[in-house]
Amino acid sequence: MLNSNSVIMKKNITTGIATSFFISFLLLASCKEEPKVEVDQTVALNKWFNEKYEEQLQMSPLGLTAQGRKDQYDKIDDLSKAAEEKELAWSANATKELKEKFDYDKLNDADKTSYDLWVYQYETLKEGSKFKNLDYVFDQMRGMHTRLPSYLINFHKVDSLSDMNAYISRIKEASRGIDQLVVRAKEQAAAGNLPPKFAFNTVIAQTKSLEDGAPLLNDMSGKIDALVTSKKITAEQATSLKVQAEKALSDYFIPSYEKLLAWLESEVDNAEETPTGVSRHENGKEFYNHRLKVFTTTDMTAEEIHEVGLQEVARIKGEMMAIKEKVGFDGDLNAFFKFVNTDPQFFFPNTDEGRQGYLDESTKYLDDLIKKLPDYFGILPKAKLQVKRVEAFREQDGAPQHYSAGTPDGSRKGTYYVHLSDMNAMPKTTMEGVAYHEGNPGHHMQISIAQELEAVPKFRTQAGFSVYSEGWGLYSEALAKEMGGYQNPYYDFGRLVNEIWRAIRLVVDTGLHAKGWTEADAITYFTENSSISQGAIKAEVQRYMVMPGQATSYKIGMLKIQELRKMAETELGNKFDIKGFHDTILGGGALPLHLLERRVKAWVATQQ
Repeated sequence: MLNSNSVIMKKNITTGIATSFFISFLLLASCKEEPKVEVDQTVALNKWFNEKYEEQLQMSPLGLTAQGRKDQYDKIDDLSKAAEEKELAWSANATKELKEKFDYDKLNDADKTSYDLWVYQYETLKEGSKFKNLDYVFDQMRGMHTRLPSYLINFHKVDSLSDMNAYISRIKEASRGIDQLVVRAKEQAAAGNLPPKFAFNTVIAQTKSLEDGAPLLNDMSGKIDALVTSKKITAEQATSLKVQAEKALSDYFIPSYEKLLAWLESEVDNAEETPTGVSRHENGKEFYNHRLKVFTTTDMTAEEIHEVGLQEVARIKGEMMAIKEKVGFDGDLNAFFKFVNTDPQFFFPNTDEGRQGYLDESTKYLDDLIKKLPDYFGILPKAKLQVKRVEAFREQDGAPQHYSAGTPDGSRKGTYYVHLSDMNAMPKTTMEGVAYHEGNPGHHMQISIAQELEAVPKFRTQAGFSVYSEGWGLYSEALAKEMGGYQNPYYDFGRLVNEIWRAIRLVVDTGLHAKGWTEADAITYFTENSSISQGAIKAEVQRYMVMPGQATSYKIGMLKIQELRKMAETELGNKFDIKGFHDTILGGGALPLHLLERRVKAWVATQQ
C-alpha cells in the first residue's frame, strides 16, 4: 500500500498537477518552420507548468518538506475547509488560463498528455468538492492526528539551530491544524456522517498514545543532542531548546490533543456498531461512485467491478490448487488455507527477535532481486531503500505494510514500513511478495524513477494515481516471479494469497458500499476465499469501510498493465522489448489509465 503517495498534504486535496514531457531541443532544432513552433509551444507550456506547480507547492509547507526543501520550514498546511476552497479556486483559475493561453490542436502528443492530465485532475477535484462532509476527517488509517507526529519525526530533518527552532514552531502549528480538523469533524457529525465505532475506538487509543507528547519530545531531544555532538550548537543552547520544546508541547500540542480526545469520547457512542458502507449516508451512493472513478480512473460501475472480482477469485483459486497439489498436501483448498495460516513453520516468533527476523529476511529478498533489475528495466532508480518497523504510536495489529517515498534528491531514503506488533498476523509466506510490492520493482522503483525523471517537468514527477501506483505494485509481485523470485513453493502460494487478496477487495469493497454488506458479511467472504489471518482480515475490512473505493485500484490497475503488455507483445512479436515496455510504463510518471494506454500505444507505433 502506498501511503498517500507518501507526501503528507492537505486531506481531500489532489496534489501534483500534471505536467508534460520535454521534447529534445537538439532534435527539434534540426527541423524547420512548423517544428520550431512546436518547440516554442513546448518551452512555453513547460515554463507555465513549472511556475504553476511552484505556486501550488507553496500552499503546502508539508509538501515542500516532503520533497526535501526547507521553504516555510516552521509552518504546516492550513487544514481548514476554507483553505481547500481557496485551492480549488486556484485550480479553476489555472485551468482557465491554460485553455486560454495554449492552443491544444497545435501541441505535440507529449504536451497534449500533460494538458489532458491537468484538466482531468482539476475536473476530478471539482467533482469531489461536492462530497466534503463524506470523507471522514479522523479514522484509523489516514488521520492527521498520527500523520503529523510521524511526519515531524521522519521528515523534519534537523541540521542546524534554525531547523530545530522551526521544529518547535511546527509543534505549535500542529496544534492549530488539529484544532481546524476537530472543527471539520464536528461539522461532519452534525451532518450525520460519523465513521464506524471501531474507527473511533482506534483513533481514541492512538490519541491517548500521543496525548502526553512523549514521542515528539524524545525525537526532539535526540535531534538536539545530535546538534551538540556535531558541534552545531552549545550545551547551553541545547538546554534552552529542550525547555522550549517541552513548553511548546505543554502549551500547544497537549491541549489540542486533549480537546480532540474529549470530542472523540463524547461522540463515540453515537457511532454505529455494525455499519454498512458509505451508502448509508445522505448522497453516499453518489460519493461512492465518485470514489470509484477517482481510484480506478475509469467509468466502471460498482456492479462491473464486483463481477471482475468474482471472476478473478475463481481464476486464482485454480492456480492455488495447482500449488497445493505440487507440495503434496492431502486435503481440499480450505484445509490448505488453514494449514498455511496456522502451522508454526510459516511464522516468526512473536518476539523482538522474530520481528527483526522479518525485517532482515525482507531486506534480503530485496537485495537479491535488485541485481536482476537491469535485465528488465532500462531506467533504474538512484534512491536507496530501507525496511523499518512502524512507530509504536501508529502501529496496528495486522495492518497492511506501506511505502513512504524518499526525497527527489535522495537525501532521505524511501522506506518500506511494516506493522509488527502481532507476528501471528505476519506470515512468512506472503512476506516475499509484499516486499517486492512495496520495494523493488514496486512502489520504491516506480515513485523514485518518477521523482528522478529529468525529461519531464516537475509536475509529472510528483503526480499520483492509486490505480497506476497500486496497479504497478501488484503487477510487480507477478513480475518478480519472472525475475526468479518465489523459489519456495509456499512463498509462491503466498504470492497468490496476495493476488487473491486484491481480487477479494473488488468483491468486498463494492459489497460494503454498493450492496449493503455488513462488516460480518465481508469478513465471511474474505475468510472463505483466502488463507489470510483473522486479524489481518478484520483490519482489511475495517480499512475498506473508511476508505471507500481505494481497495479497488490494485487489481483494476494490474489488469490494465497486463492487458497493455499483452497488446504490445501481440502487436510487436519478436520486436517486443520488455525493458522498453517497462520504461514506457514508468518513464512518464503516474497517469490515469486512459492516458497510460495512449502512451503505450504510441510506443508500440514507434517500435513498428
